[in-house]
Amino acid sequence: MPSNDVLPDRELADIPWLLELTEQLPGVIFQLHRAPDGHLHFPYLAGRGTELNGLDWHDLSQNALPALERLAEPDYPRLMAVIERSARSGTPIATTFRLRLPGKRMSWIAVRAQPRRVDSGTLWVGLMIDISEQMLEEDRLRRLSDTDDLTGLANRRKLITRLDEELSLSNRHGLPLSLMMLDLDHFKSINDTWGHLQGDQVLRELASLSHGILREEDLMARLGGEEFAVLLPLTPESHCRQLAERLRERIAEHDFGVGHGQITISIGIAEHRVGDSREILMQRVDESLYAAKDSGRNRVMAGVCPPESHEGAPPR
Repeated sequence: MPSNDVLPDRELADIPWLLELTEQLPGVIFQLHRAPDGHLHFPYLAGRGTELNGLDWHDLSQNALPALERLAEPDYPRLMAVIERSARSGTPIATTFRLRLPGKRMSWIAVRAQPRRVDSGTLWVGLMIDISEQMLEEDRLRRLSDTDDLTGLANRRKLITRLDEELSLSNRHGLPLSLMMLDLDHFKSINDTWGHLQGDQVLRELASLSHGILREEDLMARLGGEEFAVLLPLTPESHCRQLAERLRERIAEHDFGVGHGQITISIGIAEHRVGDSREILMQRVDESLYAAKDSGRNRVMAGVCPPESHEGAPPR
């Protein structure tokens, strides 16, 4: 097959208006060639949308490795697998990856490319576009949809999503998993006495104090009002109880700035039983929380099964 199937016609590429057009594109037009031995190089690169500071594009025309080495570590093997699959099946490449830039910056790049078999291997013609701003905006919107506005903790939606993921792992591999539910005692009287602004500040401080005790892999969420939940992966009930007691003591010892009254929490805990659904686990931990309230508040309860009806139970 003629060589100009791989290398662009230089006379065409040197036409002034075409050069100006490619330089104005919000991305990079490229040809990527893969030899039978796996060697990759870029016969053609044009455009300014993707920064490749510190890379010589002439060198890339001989060897694509310097650019590929800029990929974020988890993305390199994935992209290589995508290229291999495209070469074998002739299907287009449509993927994203992260590219390290000077100054420890990272850019998200979207690539779309169509493969064609040539005598010397496989040739892709495609476009790379920097989508970093789009990814940042999507991440911001995702955080907003998963975050409680007042405390900055996860919200109920995020908790349920993560809980379902952890339940699946626990059921599949028999891994321990515990859930904690906590509630501020007599919170209504705090709002009535000190006002809702002070009540909101108490909730924010509780979230901050709790976050300082939890592990990175734990997830604390505000379910609504003064009720919170803590998801504890790889944690049996005995360890969950120890953590709950530490949390209860920390809250009871803290000065929330609401006069001389002590602020306390009641906590219910439960460990997931393999095969049980999310609804069963949440019902069990909720029953434990009610038991902690019924028993006098400011305590941790686990593994209890009080009657289903809570008529006459003291307000939380």
